Amino acid sequence: MQQRNLIEFLGIIEKLKCNTRHSWTSSGRHESVAEHSWRTAVMALLLADEFPNVNIEKVVKMCLIHDLGEAVTGDIPAFQKTKQDEEKEDMAVSALLELLPADMASGFAKLFDEIYKFETPEAKLFKALDNLEALISHNEAPLETWLPIEYSENLTYGTQNVKYSSYLKRLREEIKQDSIRKISDSQTAT
Repeated sequence: MQQRNLIEFLGIIEKLKCNTRHSWTSSGRHESVAEHSWRTAVMALLLADEFPNVNIEKVVKMCLIHDLGEAVTGDIPAFQKTKQDEEKEDMAVSALLELLPADMASGFAKLFDEIYKFETPEAKLFKALDNLEALISHNEAPLETWLPIEYSENLTYGTQNVKYSSYLKRLREEIKQDSIRKISDSQTAT
């Protein structure tokens, strides 16, 4: 890879460290897009033994690149994202990939295509982890940072994407129970 292209690409995706999500951290500050992608990738690494027939390296790559477009577009919460927003993000990804060597750009484009088609075990695991990491983050954040919609979303979001795996269904249920406790504890405290 040409050094200048590497520096330009890194300069653009540096915005993933600056662009925040609507999620908050446990310390009460907005979470960056980069932090979400990083922790989702760590989740994939930690679950490698639970999914021995899945190419975890590919899942980690999906986790790390899935929000690259948000370096340009910023984050839009899943419950607010429109088709138009998705198209804008896709165009941003295409423009970013043009900075990469052809073989690398092609490889990343194939990963994005696999994510969008949502047919492979890797794409399915990635999407489930993407959803679950967001829910865990919400549970870690102070409840006063939640939007009203998140009280119900935290109980249902991602349920469809874990149905194929008994392990992920149990994990989703644990996260749901954490949400219920968090909401209940706040109501008891008032």
